[in-house]
Amino acid sequence: RKGNKIVTVSPNDTVQQAAARMRSERIGSVLVLGENREMLGIFTERDVLCRVVSERLDPAVTRVEEVMTPRVACCKPDTTLDECRTVMATNRIRHLPVVQDDQLVGMVSIGDVLAQEVVAQQTTIDYLHAYLRGRM
Repeated sequence: RKGNKIVTVSPNDTVQQAAARMRSERIGSVLVLGENREMLGIFTERDVLCRVVSERLDPAVTRVEEVMTPRVACCKPDTTLDECRTVMATNRIRHLPVVQDDQLVGMVSIGDVLAQEVVAQQTTIDYLHAYLRGRM
């Protein structure tokens, strides 16, 4: 299941505002949208660490657009979770916006992918247990 809650910030928001929003929503990234709701980038926990903290920038005055990741890999609603996992692994990312007809419709996290894989594996295990019990 792909997530449909989309948390966004403005490029002019401060890093401190964006980080507070991420903490309150209990998420690891927010999408950065322009005035016309176009996707400008993504701002992640890793951006905070690598582009703000390690560079000793002041989060209270540094704007998100200065430190966000501008190029964002995306998927479509019909993209399989296996394909999402491959894109995430290949690009070393943990969040994948879901876009349909140039409109942002959701977000997939690595946690979403892993949770679905656990369910699928448990289903297989349950099936195999039932099969083996029936043969003995």
